[in-house]
Amino acid sequence: MSVKANATPLPDRVKLRRALISVSDKTGLIDFAKGLGELGVELVSTGGTAKALAEAGLSVRDVSDLTGFPEIMDGRVKTLHPGVHGGLLAIRDDAAHAAAMRQHAIAAIDLLVVNLYPFEATRASGASPETIVENIDIGGPAMIRAGAKNHGYVTVVVDPADYAAVLAGLRATGGETSLDERRQLAARAFARTAAYDAAVSGWFAESLGETAPRRVAIAGELAEELRYGENPHQSAGFYRTGEGRPGVATARQVQGKALSYNNINDTDAAFELVAEFDPARTAAVAIIKHANPCGVAEAGDLAGAYHAALACDPVSAFGGIVALNRRLDAAAAGEIVKVFTEVIIAPEADDEAIAIVAKKKNLRLLLTGGLPDPRAAGRTFRSVAGGFLMQSRDAGVVEDLDLKVVTKRAPNEAELADMRFAFRVAKHVKSNTIVYAKGGATVGIGAGQMSRVDSARIAARKAEDAAQAAGADRSATIGSVVASDAFFPFADGLLSAVEAGATAVIQPGGSMRDDEVIAAADAHGIAMVLTGMRHFRH
Repeated sequence: MSVKANATPLPDRVKLRRALISVSDKTGLIDFAKGLGELGVELVSTGGTAKALAEAGLSVRDVSDLTGFPEIMDGRVKTLHPGVHGGLLAIRDDAAHAAAMRQHAIAAIDLLVVNLYPFEATRASGASPETIVENIDIGGPAMIRAGAKNHGYVTVVVDPADYAAVLAGLRATGGETSLDERRQLAARAFARTAAYDAAVSGWFAESLGETAPRRVAIAGELAEELRYGENPHQSAGFYRTGEGRPGVATARQVQGKALSYNNINDTDAAFELVAEFDPARTAAVAIIKHANPCGVAEAGDLAGAYHAALACDPVSAFGGIVALNRRLDAAAAGEIVKVFTEVIIAPEADDEAIAIVAKKKNLRLLLTGGLPDPRAAGRTFRSVAGGFLMQSRDAGVVEDLDLKVVTKRAPNEAELADMRFAFRVAKHVKSNTIVYAKGGATVGIGAGQMSRVDSARIAARKAEDAAQAAGADRSATIGSVVASDAFFPFADGLLSAVEAGATAVIQPGGSMRDDEVIAAADAHGIAMVLTGMRHFRH
């Protein structure tokens, strides 16, 4: 198929004489349409939009006046007609196009105002498949693409957030748009239809249970342009995908400076970790630095949990992120603000707690309205050169696992409780991971090392440093349990934990040398349980 290129230079200024308006989201519609009417722009509309405009006292033509054809099939077919698409796609300065418009009585459409059926919202609401399918817009995307393609002559507006700026520009120019403005709006229009198609295709793949669809599209809406990325020489933006999972993307920022790229990344890590702890059972606090926990604890109240978490590594906690699994209260807020903290994230906060945090004007306070479900399905993505990796979210929860005791000595109830605690934390520490825990709190964390032995030694050393800083006469790892995110390939990692004073170990198992590791545990009177599930995190 050959495509004829338009050799005619595109006009810079285009006078708007006729607008076609068809919107599902009627936010700002009446004020925008009134402004267009005041500029002498003829309004053409469809269905509910036409009714809303008429009820507001505006003069509006029905789209059937352009097409000479009524809406049919419950409104499924109303704009899919040459009378509409010819008016959008015609190259005004092309003699053949102009002749076709005259021959078929096609009226030029200079402004297209369309937003789409609320597919994303309908999907998120848990509606039935039949309702979701009915909210797949066909005519809207077709018109948007037609008008945006012909942006040399047509202005396309797909977002109510643009109404004010577009109207201000029209008023300043006597009803004209510039080519630069039309190009910018066309770019936004194509981005919108791309995101819409991504949502539709993603829903189909999910409903069909496809874990690796042949094609995958990812879409997001800019929430904020960030000052820079991980480093000042990198540009960055924060995008929302529309996923309803509570977290930093859905949170209300009560106060504090704008979040940075690193703040957002670390805050997400912190909140996902603390959500592993059921708030109905216990209060939990996680302190994160560079996406790794430097202290996690559970207790009867948040203030107690914060103190226990801070004790694990008070040096690293400086400038960290604090996540809580319960409503922030005044007692906890008063303790947290004693240490320089970048972000506090919690489901909710008491007014008194908000007032306490407000005294630290740069401290960000985020309230999410809920906790993410650690068992919920979802997908994660990571870019690589020339592509990206996609996988299901790690929804493994230690409470759902069948823990297998493999040593001569079984863990006692206190050890078993700490094992479960430590394994929850290990899931959220960069591999290779070793977590020492005692009494519902981390006492040493080794993260991201190439050797599991190094992780065990680093965690033990940090515990010794914390004990020295606190004036304790011995390391808290003595009498602790230890969790490993993956199996011990050799007994040396286990022996390092034994040297640190650990009395029980929880690990996935699955090594060719499991028997050797189990024998080493038995030789030192250590209890060991296997989970059968690893938690690599890279």
